Amino acid sequence: MELGESVTEWLQLWRDGDEQAMGRVAELVYRDLRRLAAYHLNGESQANTLQPTALVHEAYLRVAQIRKIDWQDRGHFIAMVTSLMRRILVDHARARKAAKRDGSLAPEIAASHDPRQLDTLALDQALERMAEHYPRCARIVEFRFFGDLEFQEIAEVMELSLTTVEREWRFARAWLQKKMAGAA
Repeated sequence: MELGESVTEWLQLWRDGDEQAMGRVAELVYRDLRRLAAYHLNGESQANTLQPTALVHEAYLRVAQIRKIDWQDRGHFIAMVTSLMRRILVDHARARKAAKRDGSLAPEIAASHDPRQLDTLALDQALERMAEHYPRCARIVEFRFFGDLEFQEIAEVMELSLTTVEREWRFARAWLQKKMAGAA
């Protein structure tokens, strides 16, 4: 693969101080990041004012501030951006919730009864609890839910077998469902 298309090589150049390399990385992965952002925001309520492009740009600004990371490859970069998107979504949800408590927003109309829609704050809190006891499972959920990565991609990023990722996903999903249903 030529340098023009190798995200890994561009990441390494950026790590070594080439400021223009980060721009090339952004060009190469923008479409994937935009798809991830749209995926996450699709399940959010209509009161969410954050748009996919804004989410990608905010994540880009945050990742551009990170220095001295030994970027392994494209998957490592996507994993980092996935974590940043999670933080941004959680921060945005907290801000909306705080604004509602202050009475500055009109009461939110129930968006949908689609069971695929999850409360971002509740999921984040459950993931934080999971990470205390099952950090690898929490990371798998983060990659799957916030990164929209396939099991094979998760296995590659985490250097695990596909069987291990699938088994831990099943455990993590059951654990989260129990915690989020209030059955502590």
